[in-house]
Amino acid sequence: MPKTVLRPAGLPEGRYPFSQLVEANGFVFVAGQVGDDPATGAVVPGGIGAEVRQMLENVGAKLRLAGLDFGDVVKATVYLTDMDEFAAYNEAYREFFPVDPPTRATVGVSRLALGARCEIEVVAAR
Repeated sequence: MPKTVLRPAGLPEGRYPFSQLVEANGFVFVAGQVGDDPATGAVVPGGIGAEVRQMLENVGAKLRLAGLDFGDVVKATVYLTDMDEFAAYNEAYREFFPVDPPTRATVGVSRLALGARCEIEVVAAR
């Protein structure tokens, strides 16, 4: 099955050269999201917890536009600039995946776009 770039009504125009939502074989791939405020494009203040919550709100908005929700997420890949924030990251993450969370990999990286502390990409299943 070929890929389909999803462009649902309400999906803001991307600022960078990548597709935000792609579907293939019943899976929906959500491009990497950071904790930026959609209105300003700036990473939200308040530390790792605030960033994680905004980042996952951004993911949730994309999922809803594709007709999905957090319960449909089967895989997440997380990037953290400071692995010492892993516990605080998990605390906020659990708010969005309280039961039967998706599989996940967490990778320590030196830098992320926009100066973010964390980024996530997810795969959801229809």
